Amino acid sequence: MKKFISGVLSAVILTAALAGCAQNTAQTENTSKENTSNDTIKEDIIKEDKLKIVTTVFPEYDWVKNILDEKADNAELTLLLDNGSDLHSFQPTAEDILKIAECDIFIYVGGESDEWVEDALNNATNEDMRVIDLMEVLGENAKAEEVKEGMQPEEEEEEEEANDEHVWLSLKNTKLFCNAIKDALCEADPDNAEAYKNNTYAYTEQLDTLDADLTELAENAKNKTLIFGDRFPFRYFVDDYGLDYYAAFAGCSAETEASVDTIVFLAQKADELGVKTIYTIDGSDQKVAKAVQSTAKNADINIAQLDSMQSVTGKQAEEGTSYLSIMQKNYEVLSENLS
Repeated sequence: MKKFISGVLSAVILTAALAGCAQNTAQTENTSKENTSNDTIKEDIIKEDKLKIVTTVFPEYDWVKNILDEKADNAELTLLLDNGSDLHSFQPTAEDILKIAECDIFIYVGGESDEWVEDALNNATNEDMRVIDLMEVLGENAKAEEVKEGMQPEEEEEEEEANDEHVWLSLKNTKLFCNAIKDALCEADPDNAEAYKNNTYAYTEQLDTLDADLTELAENAKNKTLIFGDRFPFRYFVDDYGLDYYAAFAGCSAETEASVDTIVFLAQKADELGVKTIYTIDGSDQKVAKAVQSTAKNADINIAQLDSMQSVTGKQAEEGTSYLSIMQKNYEVLSENLS
């Protein structure tokens, strides 16, 4: 009998223990769910408090990063052209349009390739959005797309003259843009205005240093003409430093096949001016440049690449590629070939 009672008691104790264990498990699971839910709510609140900044092209994205600097955690920064797609062929997705509609600051170039922006802004839900149009910032300093002697003509000529969209390739322009971005950030986040002002000042000092180096390089260059066997997006750049150029195609041209006349013209110019380099831009297959190189009489002529930052990816940005590092590399390439 004692053995039977002892067995029953053991069973009761075991059952109670299991019940208690199950109850504790349920409580633990509920507590865990509540904590997870609370964490999600906290993350959402933090996310909602962040400034939402949307940029179209890489240079804009990198300028904002440098002006935010130590305040980067205060912002949610988006690069729309983050997969290396070209500004001239970019078409936004529905997700892109939504990001623009809800953002606090939107930065875009404002050229012919950005015609889609008007519709995106018409759908904006944030009435306090600050919009920075780089062409608008430049105002009268914006330059028209130039069709120069020897260039391959477009199959269909544009009825109206379009502005050259590659405004970021001027360090002088970039200083103006950075100050416009700084002003927008100070208005949107006045608590951190002093940091944004200091960061902008520090960054523009770096721009000034490189600008001075390029000015000195151009002034001392033996040959002040660049020959491009490619598209030519560097008009703002060469104008800054008093350089001249000849190219196969205009900066925003969709053409990729150069005629024999164009190739011969560039080769003859290279011989006439005694240049030792034919330039290409990032993403080029160098087909036209090689044709010019082989047509020129100078057997020592070489091919070098200047980066126009039209195909920088989000991954490259994460890995440390920056606007200044690319412009510095362009300086080094020119230093090797102009001196």
